[in-house]
Amino acid sequence: MQTSTTTGKRHAALARNAQRTLIGAASIVALLVAWYVLTDLTGIVTPVQFPSPTEAWESLDQLLGPGYADGTLARHVGSSLALVLIGFAVAAGTGVPLGLLMGVNRLAESFFNPVFQILRPIAPIAWIPLTILWFGLGTPAKIFVIWLAAFAPAVINTYTGVRNIDPVVVAAARVHGAGRRAILFDVVIPAALPTIFTGLRLSLQACWMVLVAAELVGSFTGLGHVMIIATRDLIPGMIFVGMATVAVLGVLLTMVLAYVERWVIPWRR
Repeated sequence: MQTSTTTGKRHAALARNAQRTLIGAASIVALLVAWYVLTDLTGIVTPVQFPSPTEAWESLDQLLGPGYADGTLARHVGSSLALVLIGFAVAAGTGVPLGLLMGVNRLAESFFNPVFQILRPIAPIAWIPLTILWFGLGTPAKIFVIWLAAFAPAVINTYTGVRNIDPVVVAAARVHGAGRRAILFDVVIPAALPTIFTGLRLSLQACWMVLVAAELVGSFTGLGHVMIIATRDLIPGMIFVGMATVAVLGVLLTMVLAYVERWVIPWRR
């Protein structure tokens, strides 16, 4: 009886997932049809306002073949992807430990939080002039700008996840003889992991959002570089391809992070 009930629940869950997938696919198809009708078919939206599917395809074909803005699509994707991954890794490697420290140590919170709150509202783009003075126009400057955008979500969500842990759980661990190290690694971090991964997802999104601004700092390749040059050359189709590629890469990396989350936090599957 229990097996039959479990099987029924699984089938119902699969049916709901299939329904959501179909609805999502239908919305994308409707958007593509509307794009074609408004541009190629009727010309209601002019090429100056937004590229048509034909223009976007021609730009993609050029990027895949002879290339544009000093590189092919593969070269530009590789350059941007490397910047995002390095910036995200540095942000996660610094933001999560700082959030943990502020969450478990009141003195550390009192020391770091005021400075963090003062600097946090400053947009990463506003740091670009100083970034150029500090790092020049090389790769470190771009990574620094991306790190600035991704650092705050990692810190805030990690700190929030730690501070929202039920004190009774921590007290129970102490009663059973757990030391500080055991409480941190066996209680605090596992309990805060869902919120930490929420912060990491936001950090990853922030990396892609600030990519174009980061590649303003003396880039010769990259998707942001493609969009900047296409803006100068007045080629909307090339701008669209750059934007669409950023969107696709962002979705793929978010899916990878979600897979890592399910592997690290199996109890939330």
